[in-house]
Amino acid sequence: MTLIQFQCKHQFATGFQLDIEFESSHGVTALFGQSGSGKTSVLNIIAGVIRAQEALVRLGDRVLCDAQSGIYLQPERRHVGFVFQDHLLFPHLSVTKNLNYGYRCRQSDRKGKTQNQKRAVDFDRVVNVLELKDLLHRFPRNLSGGEKQRVAIGRALLSEPDLLLMDEPLAAVDDTLKDRVLSYFEKVIDEWSIPTLYVSHNQSEVHRLAEWVVVLNSGKVQSHGKPEKALDSNVDQKPTSNQPSKT
Repeated sequence: MTLIQFQCKHQFATGFQLDIEFESSHGVTALFGQSGSGKTSVLNIIAGVIRAQEALVRLGDRVLCDAQSGIYLQPERRHVGFVFQDHLLFPHLSVTKNLNYGYRCRQSDRKGKTQNQKRAVDFDRVVNVLELKDLLHRFPRNLSGGEKQRVAIGRALLSEPDLLLMDEPLAAVDDTLKDRVLSYFEKVIDEWSIPTLYVSHNQSEVHRLAEWVVVLNSGKVQSHGKPEKALDSNVDQKPTSNQPSKT
């Protein structure tokens, strides 16, 4: 079964164009490419942050948006968890309250799901898997980059997402901590098996986490496949000069 289907054509005010189509039935799919290749824009379209001019996004049997049919689910109804590279924790809230924000994002239309259909994402289990117990009463200003990212992952998990989006989640983490944070990502993948789109320009991260890779270059798909195959085609990628500063 295809977990995610993505088709999009969109032109930004800068003139940069996306013309991207891919699908994946794998648990962890990486979007790989240099800065400015369109990776973050794809995530933003899936999450509903950007409303593309032409787009079709399916998540399993649900249509998140279909421009041709006039279907456009609001972001809060998409059941998508987003982990940003800059964490974006609420600075005035403790770790506990940041995590509990994920609970508040759970939508009432999930009530139609049976217990077997829902993923059981329990607060205590999230805290245990991500080893957050000693951080619960702290505030973001008192956390390291790796700790902030673990809290951000926990908050996304507690929204019970059908899809987890990770946008360069190690970009703001110190090099000495990246291996440890990656091990937490692996624990999350093993524990909850939530389909994940992982954005990165780091080949070692992609090889370690991803089952399938979509290589982007200048707003287009350059290649796709298993990491060892798709990444071999990643040669001399050069982003176009009219791209947004962060895509």
